[in-house]
Amino acid sequence: MRLNIYGYQGRSNLSGDRIRKARKRKRLSQSDLAAKMQLEGIAMAQDSISRAELGTRFIPDYELPLYAKILNVSVEWLLGMDE
Repeated sequence: MRLNIYGYQGRSNLSGDRIRKARKRKRLSQSDLAAKMQLEGIAMAQDSISRAELGTRFIPDYELPLYAKILNVSVEWLLGMDE
């Protein structure tokens, strides 16, 4: 049995849905986004992007500014704090 220490409303992150929206808006595949994250120094694979977007992967705080940079959005938008 795996204990998940991170969770909020049944999800492991708040930004997965918005990462998916921004990625699709930029017409990037999950593999493309993972490759861009790797270029920024973060070891990332397509399945990590998929799990993040589904809300089953914890996203560390140091990744959020890189997602924001690559996807051309703000960290606040990724966290849903823009409203």
